[in-house]
Amino acid sequence: MKKFVVLFFLIIVGVVHAQKVDKVIILKDAETNLPIEDVTVVLLKTKQLFLSNVEGKVSFDFNGNTNIQISHTSYITTTVRLSNLKDKETIIFLKNNVNDLEEIIITKQHPQKILLSLIENSKKKLTTPSRLKIYSREFFKINGEYSYYNDGLMNFQISEYSKKFNTDILVEQNRSFGLVDANVTNDLLGYNLNDIMENYYNFKYLNPVLEPKAKKDYDFLIKGYSPNKDYYIITIIPLDEAKGLLDDVNVIYDYKKKIIIEATTFLNPSTVSKSDEKTAVGSKNIYKSNFKNIYKFDGSAYYLVSSKEEIGFDLIEKKGKKNIEVRNYFVTTNFSNQNYSFKESDVFKDKTLFNKKNVILTDYWNVSGITATKEEVEIIDSIKDLHK
Repeated sequence: MKKFVVLFFLIIVGVVHAQKVDKVIILKDAETNLPIEDVTVVLLKTKQLFLSNVEGKVSFDFNGNTNIQISHTSYITTTVRLSNLKDKETIIFLKNNVNDLEEIIITKQHPQKILLSLIENSKKKLTTPSRLKIYSREFFKINGEYSYYNDGLMNFQISEYSKKFNTDILVEQNRSFGLVDANVTNDLLGYNLNDIMENYYNFKYLNPVLEPKAKKDYDFLIKGYSPNKDYYIITIIPLDEAKGLLDDVNVIYDYKKKIIIEATTFLNPSTVSKSDEKTAVGSKNIYKSNFKNIYKFDGSAYYLVSSKEEIGFDLIEKKGKKNIEVRNYFVTTNFSNQNYSFKESDVFKDKTLFNKKNVILTDYWNVSGITATKEEVEIIDSIKDLHK
């Protein structure tokens, strides 16, 4: 009987210790009390990675205990112990690194040439072969109403880099809600998964400012990055006399390691206002375009952490205009330099998750790497209800 009691007690203790700890962390600026978006949160024991949303929120569950590393290019990196987070929801204040001085860096080479060199070195430094577990999420809005949504959990196997990057994709889980096939155009498909990682690892979105003529269209400037003394920032701004929808570009880089940490492109409203409206059928009048990629160097590996893309445009059709907005997220939830084994028949070869049958084994979106905001949850639920 005593042995039974002891055994029962040990089982109960084991169950308690094995239970998952559900936590929510909200990251805020220590001075302004405002939430901080795009903070990288890593559970060091398992290397799971999360990114804070626009509300500064990260949610996860975990078995046992671990140190949690919290980092952002504009804030001092901090580490906390999971066991010290007593409440289910904890606010953590981050101290801004800003020193008010943005020193202009004088260089012998033109900043464009320095950027070219940075890209080439970054491509060589990106860890390959490697495996990225990726969570993707896409929202589609047509004529002012959200009407389509998809997300998925995928593994990207990136081959060893020589002259180019190649990837194989295995889809673990996915779900899609919304538009029927008849309503889908190429404009609405969002990510082309077949080449998305190659583009991100080749920094293809920076190509427009690398062309020789870009020196005549843009003002290039290198400054010290005030939030972090180890980084410089290249700002690339269209000149007033430049024509066309030219993006503003910011590239934050580690000037000692010569690798890119963050790259942002965005369409300035003042640029849009100077653009002539197109009227031909099939034309797009873009009024919003934002892009942001974050890369991480953890001392031994260098890889993509996240990507965000947003575009809004009016599509000219025979019957009038169709307003389209697409918002995409791409988050690495786990990095490994080990290959996974797979059959060729298991490789995902379509451009998008839209036509793939839903495969839902767990509520993967709740531990996906990026927590949905209250507004996003309402959007997803409304689309699900619309198309039941």
